[in-house]
Amino acid sequence: MLEDTAVDAPVFRSDCPSRPILDQIADKWSMMALSVLDEPRRFNDIRRELEGVTQRVLTQTLRRLERNGMVERRVLPTSPVGVEYSLTALGESLREPFGHLYAWTVDHADEIQARQNDYDARTE
Repeated sequence: MLEDTAVDAPVFRSDCPSRPILDQIADKWSMMALSVLDEPRRFNDIRRELEGVTQRVLTQTLRRLERNGMVERRVLPTSPVGVEYSLTALGESLREPFGHLYAWTVDHADEIQARQNDYDARTE
């Protein structure tokens, strides 16, 4: 007799509150921004670490992360005025799972690229 696994299956409802959160924190720039915030950093320091990110995209990313409670933005009393970003406790709690995902990506990159090449060769 088969057990009913529907009870344990995830529900992917369109109104699930996890959807917009996943969309906002699981994109590549959010993940990379969270990973470089190992210490408080200024905007341009973050931008230099994330090769290829535009000022606009990084600004949007940091605002989303701040809105979601992952990042804290602090205005520095300097001349000119500076801004520093740091992880909140909630943001810090993502470092370990994102670290695992990053490690998995690095470990499997060659295999994935080989499979992409095989697929592309078959579908051309």
